[in-house]
Amino acid sequence: MIRFKLGEMIEKKQFADARRITISEIAAATGLNRMTLSKILNQKGYGTGTETIDKLCEYFACRVEDLMEHVGPDEPPASISD
Repeated sequence: MIRFKLGEMIEKKQFADARRITISEIAAATGLNRMTLSKILNQKGYGTGTETIDKLCEYFACRVEDLMEHVGPDEPPASISD
């Protein structure tokens, strides 16, 4: 299963920018729908297209592997420090 690390990326950006980052702000900056972002954050196993991933990578100035990870059926997700 692919697991999105959007929550972790938001936390990192909030820390780096020393301010709160909202889903509405990300939606406005990327042109993505708030509902799509909410589903990525909250819905286990949510699937999305490459355009969405590309926009999020641009917003967070990160690589794809910083935004998502593959989690096997018997392995726990990696921690933030990995």
